[in-house]
Amino acid sequence: MGENAAPDFYYVAMDFGGHGLSSHYSSGVPYYHQTLVSEIRRVVAGGIVGGMFSCIFPEMVNKLILLDSPLLLLESNEVENLLTYKRRTIEHMLQVEASQEPSRVYSLKQLLQRLLKSNSHLNEECGELLLQRGTTKVAAGLVLNRDQRLSRPENSIDLVSRELYAHSIRKLQAHVLFIKAVHGYFDVRRENYSDKESLSFMIHTLKSTLKEQFQFVEIPGNHYVHMSEPQHVASIISSFLQHKHMLTAYL
Repeated sequence: MGENAAPDFYYVAMDFGGHGLSSHYSSGVPYYHQTLVSEIRRVVAGGIVGGMFSCIFPEMVNKLILLDSPLLLLESNEVENLLTYKRRTIEHMLQVEASQEPSRVYSLKQLLQRLLKSNSHLNEECGELLLQRGTTKVAAGLVLNRDQRLSRPENSIDLVSRELYAHSIRKLQAHVLFIKAVHGYFDVRRENYSDKESLSFMIHTLKSTLKEQFQFVEIPGNHYVHMSEPQHVASIISSFLQHKHMLTAYL
């Protein structure tokens, strides 16, 4: 969306550890969203993670944009399932580390077919864009950049209870723009996160707590609408960024 975005701002796109062009974590170091928050803080010192950062460091964020992504991931039975999640995360990490083999080399065609097969909402053009960031060229073809310990994102997600969600929202100082795609993330059934009533609770909590500081926009498209329709999404974001809200946070 960069070329369609408001020109008066400086945009920074981070590759977290284990993603894209960033280095992988060392063996034995798990990927947690809270760890990714510390990565943002390290960069700022000079999606779902941005929301968590905004709650932990509220004084540093003036405006928060949620692009078809929740501010925090809600789990109604978080307390009951917490130990199960922690165990699953550790076991998955150890299993992947024990079975890791040398990076497999693919052709662009192979990777594109694989990506499109596992992401039915992606078109070929968007798939090629993602592979530019997600692969590295070697003599025989392409290798994937992503750390295999991230092959199951649910094992690095920090789920929160309704009580903690509401408490976190009360800590926010930022103006929040939530852009939801009609056929996006929240319409894809996920294990332990399929209840649309949870989405209603999250939006209601944001509205009732932040009041005029919260803006909700629903647009046609899927989770990759920012890539397939960048002009549309960029215009909404640019309008939000350019609006002269009262600034309460500082860097």
